[in-house]
Order: sequence, then structure tokens, then C-alpha cells
Amino acid sequence: MEIIAEGKNFRLVHDNELPSILSELEKYLPYSLKFHQTIKTYLTHRVWKFYFYVSKVWPEENVPVFLHFPGCTSTPNNHIYESFGFFCPIDSLDYVDMLHSEDILFDWSMPMYLNYTHELVVNRMEEFFKTIGRIERIQGEVWMCKDSIDKLELGELRSNEVEMRLLCAQDVKGIHDLYPASEIESIELFEKLSEVIPGYGVFTLDGELAAWMIQSYYGAMFSMQTKPEHRRKGYGIYLAQNLARLVIKRGYKPFVVIRHENDASRSLYTKLGFEKVFDMARIKLFPFESVKEENKTVNKDESNGNYVNGSANYKRVNNHDV
Repeated sequence: MEIIAEGKNFRLVHDNELPSILSELEKYLPYSLKFHQTIKTYLTHRVWKFYFYVSKVWPEENVPVFLHFPGCTSTPNNHIYESFGFFCPIDSLDYVDMLHSEDILFDWSMPMYLNYTHELVVNRMEEFFKTIGRIERIQGEVWMCKDSIDKLELGELRSNEVEMRLLCAQDVKGIHDLYPASEIESIELFEKLSEVIPGYGVFTLDGELAAWMIQSYYGAMFSMQTKPEHRRKGYGIYLAQNLARLVIKRGYKPFVVIRHENDASRSLYTKLGFEKVFDMARIKLFPFESVKEENKTVNKDESNGNYVNGSANYKRVNNHDV
């Protein structure tokens, strides 16, 4: 599809501008961590053809406000501008309102998918999202490795019937089959990740993939998966420890996004020396008109003419989280 060079409030970033943007985002760490490492992995590996946009008032107003359209998250309409990431400094939340009037890059009459973003920014977005559609919100936490992972002595794999090795292209189908949101992330993405970004798998001696973990395109330690019959054997913590060491050696800061209800992952990363640094959330927005067109239940409050949330069930759309 045609890539839009300029919206109402944002313009497309050229690749030669990304190093300076990367330096600017370093001033806002750790809150810019996800966006910062997305650009870093893109500059280093070009895993996918990403599109970054910057506010038209930057750098004159010296407040970095950026959009990221990954194009590798499958969405109902397979539209490049349907799934997006957003960064805005949390002390400059007024800039979030630039999204509301951005009607060139965004078609607010269609479903939209906001990837994990700082909770305070999401709260501000919801102020106008709720006026145009039904919102589904999923909470997460960013946990970051602050100490040297090499200090931990967690021992070896408990079983003499498995081995850990770097993942390669021939392992991609097994990885994709284990991934709980395989209908969202295409197998082509995993193929590209396995070519340029390291990951580890635990394999049985006959070659069966029992568990895996890989660094994602945004620098995080990607969703760890273990087959049910191989759980409670220590494979998860062993994979996470070794991948975290490798991520550090490659010049990245290991971090994960953990859903609020995932106590097991929170316990695992606490043992590894990770600490929670801030809350994030992601949003699925279903505009009222598109909801009606899908014959979903939407009620109307006749007293004020505003639509209120219906009770429709939608297919869960998941991003990269633990």
C-alpha cells in the first residue's frame, strides 16, 4: 500500500534521522525503553520495514513525540496504519491530543490497535477514545534487568535428556506453533527474527522443541513458551537467564512486559534480578459505527445522545508479552 509521507500533525522520519532520534530518546529512559530499543534493533538488523513518524513541531519545540507503525501485527483489515506504537514524555501529556486531530494517518472510523504504551499516556488517550468507540484495555508491567545477570548461579538444566542451543530457521515452525498469538504474528516475522536476532530453545535429544525464548524486534525478551508436558522442569528460568546474558552482551537492556495477572512470570524475573519500572497498557478501539456495522450490541443513552459500551465479544488480539 502507499505510504503516507505527511499527516496533519506528523511527518515520516527518514532513516538517516533515526540515529539522532535514538540519542534524543536516551534522555527519557527508562520510559522510552520500548521505543528506544525498537529503533536500535531496526537500525542494526532491519528485521521488518518499519515506519516511524515524528511531530511536525520537532525539533523546534524540543519535545519528542513519535509514532511507530510496525506492519507486522496482523489486524482485521491488514492495514499498515491500523496497529501503532506511540511515545510522548510523561511530563508533556498535552501532546497526546495531537492524535485526536490526526485524521490523515488514522482512520478513526476503523478498529485501531495501540501497542503497549506508558500507562499515563494511555490514560490521556482514553479521554478521547471513549468518545468515539468501545475500548478494550489490557494492563502490563515493564520489568527491567538492573544488575549483572552473571552474578546469578542457577545451575544447569535439570534433565540429561534435553539440550539448549541457539534457534535457527528450521526451528521457526515449532516456535510459531507454540506462540499463543500465532494468528497475529505471521510466521514470516519469526523467520526474520531467527535470521538476525538470537534466541534459545530447549530441545529433547530427538530434536523436539520443548521451550523457547527470543529477543524481539523491540529489544524485549520475547514471550517465553514451554510445551505443557515439559513444564516445571526449570527450562523457563534457564532460558531467561541465558538470553538475558546474551541480550546484555549485544548492547541491549533486558526487559519484559508482564501482564498484571501473570504471577508466575513476575516471580521468575524477580529471581533473575529484574525490577518493575513502570506500568503500561494497550488498547483495542472499536468505533461505534464499525461496531454497528458488524451487527454487534451497542446501546444508546437517549438522555444525552452518547453511545455506551455494548456487550459484544471480540477476538483477542495480542502483542508480545510474557
